[in-house]
Amino acid sequence: MPTHHQDVPEADRPASRRPDAPRRVAKHRALLRRGSTRRTQLIGLTAALAAAAGTTTVGLASTESGPATATEGTGLNPSQASALTAARIDRRDLGSRDASRISLSLESSLRADADKVVQVRARQLAANAALVQRRALALSAAKAAAAKKAAATAKALADARAAAVAKAAAIAKQAAEAKAAAAAKQAAIAAAAPKIVLPTTGYHLTARFNQAGGRWAHNHTGLDFAAPMGTPVDSVEAGEVIQADWAGAYGRQVKVRHADGTVTSYGHMSEFDVSVGDKVQAGTMVGRIGMTGNTTGPHVHFEVLPGGGSPIDPLPWLQSHGLNP
Repeated sequence: MPTHHQDVPEADRPASRRPDAPRRVAKHRALLRRGSTRRTQLIGLTAALAAAAGTTTVGLASTESGPATATEGTGLNPSQASALTAARIDRRDLGSRDASRISLSLESSLRADADKVVQVRARQLAANAALVQRRALALSAAKAAAAKKAAATAKALADARAAAVAKAAAIAKQAAEAKAAAAAKQAAIAAAAPKIVLPTTGYHLTARFNQAGGRWAHNHTGLDFAAPMGTPVDSVEAGEVIQADWAGAYGRQVKVRHADGTVTSYGHMSEFDVSVGDKVQAGTMVGRIGMTGNTTGPHVHFEVLPGGGSPIDPLPWLQSHGLNP
């Protein structure tokens, strides 16, 4: 059976069949969405403040009790109630996120502060360690310098002592060499010197041994060698001086003991040139011609006393030694 098409007025058409129904629904939803977005922003801000204060509600009786309850409480249609529920859920999630962000921010700030404290402490410890190390190095350097100075001082003292010892040894060696040289010189002089000499020079004999006369209390005991005043008087042989003193009638007198024990005597001298204990050689001056004691003119009274005893005639004694006055 053929179907007849019958036009229906636009106003009588069902909403689902109206051509512009989708546009009106979309426009209504856009308006509802914009309003819902504004409410959501306001409610989200309130929820963030409430979440920061430790609450999960903002004074709205928002629960997930379902669209019917929301519709009954607010007078909204199901779409609006659904949007409001979604906004409440977003608000709650936003509050939770904001609280989490705040918590994370606080934790991050605390961690950053703790890190700064740790860094400051680490820098302080590093600075203290560096200071301790510098002090240790300075102390070590000071100890090394002190040890070096002490070693240098000890070395200088040792060198000074060694130099002093060497100098003393050199001086002692020089003294020994000088002494040896002097001894050698004396030995050479002694070797070169005559073994025996006459007691003076430029003389003439004025009295002989055992001669008698009014000038003496007894016979003459020696030989008188007359010579000008001040003429040197010499030891006839090498020996040691055993007397150099005033001897009464003999005036200034010197006696010398020789190697064989014989003593020779020199009297009436004007001065002494030796002292007791002096070593003399043949020809060593012991004094000078004078007129001290019992005498009538300048001369030296020469005597020979074997073994230091009684005098003998000096003339044969001198002749026996190769001299002939």
